Amino acid sequence: MPDPLMYALDAVAYAGIFGMLSLSLNLEYGYTNLANFGKVAFFMVGAYVAAVMARMKYPFAVYALAAALVAGFIGLLTSLPALRLREDFLAITMIALGEVMKLIVKNEEWLAGGVWGLSGIPPAVVVQGLSFRERLLVQIALIYGCLVVCYVVCELIAKSPYGRVLKTIREDELLAAAYGKNVFRYKACTFALGSAVSGLAGALFAQYMGTVSPYMFEPTVTFSVWMMVILGGPANNTGAVLGAFLVEGFHRSSRLLKDYIGLPLDPINLQVMLTALLVITVVFYRPQGLLKERITPLDRGLLKKLKPMYRRVKTWVRS
Repeated sequence: MPDPLMYALDAVAYAGIFGMLSLSLNLEYGYTNLANFGKVAFFMVGAYVAAVMARMKYPFAVYALAAALVAGFIGLLTSLPALRLREDFLAITMIALGEVMKLIVKNEEWLAGGVWGLSGIPPAVVVQGLSFRERLLVQIALIYGCLVVCYVVCELIAKSPYGRVLKTIREDELLAAAYGKNVFRYKACTFALGSAVSGLAGALFAQYMGTVSPYMFEPTVTFSVWMMVILGGPANNTGAVLGAFLVEGFHRSSRLLKDYIGLPLDPINLQVMLTALLVITVVFYRPQGLLKERITPLDRGLLKKLKPMYRRVKTWVRS
């Protein structure tokens, strides 16, 4: 039976990493309505970039920045053709991208270790004389420091004029274009920024685990992140982090049940069932998520100004 305290600390560390992934998806989907179902691909890119550079003895600040930049650059390149598709085709394309990138990693043994992956990744912070529990606490402090930075950046974006343009694009692209906004450029920049945050999360994951392999980056990772955003509340950064804690808590608690209660079900199947029931309940009774989107006074004033313009644009299009 696992040590409950160590198990809880490990769950807290995972929740922090996935909280960053949830924030990145919330920026793309919650604020801009971009259906990125290939989130795991950029998470994997960040993890492998960090793993390769960490094994080459680069410091954490260098390889974390490199992981974010590489993931963001790949996200930008991917967005140029993908964002010209409709929402449903965009989702299918991004799922395919994640699988294609995993196949590349599995087959390029010279770079990424092939199916065996890469091991021997040193932790970001090494302090001599600490116990295993103390080293885990240092890791948690590093993860949550990065999470706080990402949260603050996402909040500043959401409350800025840039964020209000993203919300306008989410509600009606035609209206945003009528106001002279380059909708495609805003979408591409948001996609790149969300991918960069995913890459940073991947770097933290790689140094925390000490090893990476292609089998760690299955499509279920993407679906878990989507559940986090939907449960917590789209377009609410606090809700995105809350959703990460809820989903991770459900996953971990269902695994522990087998040690205390004799169940006829496999723990993995049980956690899927519990999470599905939670998602269905929230979607039915609180479709805006546990924490709904916060409407600021500036947003209310903008909506009042946009309504007459919206009617004129619609009338012009119909005529």
